[in-house]
Amino acid sequence: MEIKVLGPGCPKCDQAMNLVMEAVKEAGVDADIEKVSDTMKIASYGVFGTPAIVVNGEVKTVGKLPTVAQIREWLS
Repeated sequence: MEIKVLGPGCPKCDQAMNLVMEAVKEAGVDADIEKVSDTMKIASYGVFGTPAIVVNGEVKTVGKLPTVAQIREWLS
C-alpha cells in the first residue's frame, strides 16, 4: 500500500501526516508513507488545495483533515 500526504509543510499538512501514521499503526497494515511537498508533484495529482491524501494513486481528500477512522476505512 502506498500513501502520499500532499502539502507544502504547513501545520495542517504535518497534522495530516500524523493522522495517517496513527491510522496505519491502528490498522496494522504495511504501507509506504511519503510526504510530498513539491508543488509540481502535488499538481500532477490534480490537487490544488492542501493537505491532500492519496492512497494507492487515488486522491481521498483535499483541503481538509480527515479523522483517523476515515483514514482506516480507506486502508481496508
